[in-house]
Amino acid sequence: MSFKGLQKGVIRAPQTFKQRFNLGDNTKDAVYIDAERRFAELETETKKLHEESKKYFDAINGMLNHQIEFAKAVAEIYKPISGRVSDPDSAIAEGSPEGIRACEEYEAIVRDLLETLQPELEMIETRVIRPADELLEVIKVIRKSASKRQHKQLDYDRHRATLKKLQDKKDKSLKDEKALYKAENDVEQATQEFNYFNDLLKDELPKLFALEREFIQPLFQSFYYMQLNVFYTLHEKMQSIDIGYFDLTLDVEAAFEKKRGDIKEQTEALSILHFKTSGGRKPGPRYGAGSKLALENKSSTPPSRRQTHDFVENPPPPYTAGLSPNLSGSSSAIGRANSTGSSWGAAAKAKGAAPPPPKPKPSRLSGGPAVETATALYDYEAQAEGDLSFTTGDVIEIIQRTVNANEWWTGKVAGRQGQFPGNYVRVN
Repeated sequence: MSFKGLQKGVIRAPQTFKQRFNLGDNTKDAVYIDAERRFAELETETKKLHEESKKYFDAINGMLNHQIEFAKAVAEIYKPISGRVSDPDSAIAEGSPEGIRACEEYEAIVRDLLETLQPELEMIETRVIRPADELLEVIKVIRKSASKRQHKQLDYDRHRATLKKLQDKKDKSLKDEKALYKAENDVEQATQEFNYFNDLLKDELPKLFALEREFIQPLFQSFYYMQLNVFYTLHEKMQSIDIGYFDLTLDVEAAFEKKRGDIKEQTEALSILHFKTSGGRKPGPRYGAGSKLALENKSSTPPSRRQTHDFVENPPPPYTAGLSPNLSGSSSAIGRANSTGSSWGAAAKAKGAAPPPPKPKPSRLSGGPAVETATALYDYEAQAEGDLSFTTGDVIEIIQRTVNANEWWTGKVAGRQGQFPGNYVRVN
């Protein structure tokens, strides 16, 4: 908006407010109001016609292009991942020659169909979309005239209100007489301009509505016949498809089930689909703020570790620090899982049966709950910070444990607290 237009907008603002809320004397022309309402409907529907025809044009092109890309994607899935050890068919030139050939034939058919339909799609562009664009341009020009007519009506009502105010004034000064003369000239000019645009639109809009009917009729008929040609061509091409990969004698569902076979059952039988783990951080023991155990272990609380998998059936053989000299030096960083390998099992068998555990200690006489204890079945030496070392036969006070013995428990022995493997002990 220009600066001059902004000035006029500020001047017309009070009268715009009065007109919107029906205050004061506002000019109303019933014939023009009805014509303007019909014109607004025409403007809305023409925009919708343009948008929907453009969407139809894009939908036909998009459908065929998506079919081509679909065939390419399926062909890539059929092909093996050449040179990858994970692909059992990597040494084969093609993973599914029949499937790839069917994809290529289907892609060629759709490309040919796209070329065949191109003239029809261009006709939609030239006979529907482009005329709708031209009608929109005409409507934009008329909308500008309607806006000018609205502005002239505001000026006409504003100048008439000013003139009436000056005429109703009883005692007029010389300045008032000059203002009255100017107001009369303004009203005369505003009346001429308003009547020009008002009469023009009242006369021309009905002609536009009649031309609209003449415009829509051939446009709709062209769109109908072009749509029939598109569907007929699609049907004819698809009916003539003869790709041996597809069994067209069956219905869609039966053909799908035949091609699928027992692939679904084979896929569901893969163990990777049923892999479960109980991994997670174990909550640490809770003690009161003033408890002695909390103060002693404030800086030495062992970090929690991931739990082992639930499907571990056999506990690891015992660990003894002196069984293998290779654990010293740089080999000390080997994980705990490696300490339970086959070499440790052979060493445990060579050592012989573990001695019987001692009798459990008597329960406390304080009336409180009995402390749960466990007897060490094997020697265990701490391999990480926070682990609890013990020897065979030690009675360990259990602070926290799980139902699964193949996980890490927390216990205390000889004033030391830490974590230890649950399958190295037997609960008393």
